[in-house]
Amino acid sequence: MLLTIDVGNTQTVIGMYQSDAAPPPDGGRSGPAQAGRQGRGAGGRGAETDLLHHWRLATVAERTPDEHALLVAELLDLDGHRAEEVVTGIAVSSVVPRVTAALREMIVRRYDVFSVVVEPGVRTGMPILYDNPKEVGADRIANAVAAIDLYGGPCIVVDFGTATTLDAVSPKGEYLGGAIIPGIEISLDALFERAAALRRVELVEPRHVIGRSTVESIQSGAIYGYVAQVDGLCRRMAAEVDPAATVVCTGGLGSFIARLCETIQYVEPWLTLHGLRLVYERNLP
Repeated sequence: MLLTIDVGNTQTVIGMYQSDAAPPPDGGRSGPAQAGRQGRGAGGRGAETDLLHHWRLATVAERTPDEHALLVAELLDLDGHRAEEVVTGIAVSSVVPRVTAALREMIVRRYDVFSVVVEPGVRTGMPILYDNPKEVGADRIANAVAAIDLYGGPCIVVDFGTATTLDAVSPKGEYLGGAIIPGIEISLDALFERAAALRRVELVEPRHVIGRSTVESIQSGAIYGYVAQVDGLCRRMAAEVDPAATVVCTGGLGSFIARLCETIQYVEPWLTLHGLRLVYERNLP
């Protein structure tokens, strides 16, 4: 089985796929779904196709290679698998350099399998038209590769993480670039730190856009303001790429925010893992 690991600044997502080989694209594309609805790409398949297990964990930069190995082994053991027996390949994307180094060492010391770490020089099958391709985060590349495989081009990918990233892919399948904005939780943290009279609130949708209390006013501004920001950026990016561009989202808050957005058509919680799977397949010797 293929072990995929996506390391973000706040959370790490781990997935196990049935086989190393990614399903071949069939060139089709499904029709549009309601905004916020679970996506299904070409041939009716989504990013969760053949995804046997998945786990979402806190990212801890201080973990040693041995601790990472123990964590992976324990997660697999929960589902009755021995890591050294079932893992036949590993694909990693990471935006935390310390964790990247620790995972490299873990793979070398614990697993005698072919592995891929998404970084400059790795074959992705996608031209990167950034001014400096080395600056593009590994997760953004994996997302773009997965989105073009599932939905074809042109498309826009929104990833709701610590930062929210929006990435555009051309009709030819080229990575064009995108936008990076503070994540909704970062924005709230900054508000509470700088405004002494405001207290922390639960991140839930308020009853009304016009808040009837300070708590509801903060929730309305944070959530509906954020939704308007995402919708506005998606519309402006689509105007530059193609007005018919498919918009797909992923990330920990993807399902929550997408149902309130007007522009997001598909939700793919495991989009990055699917992209890792594809990149791994394209680099097999």
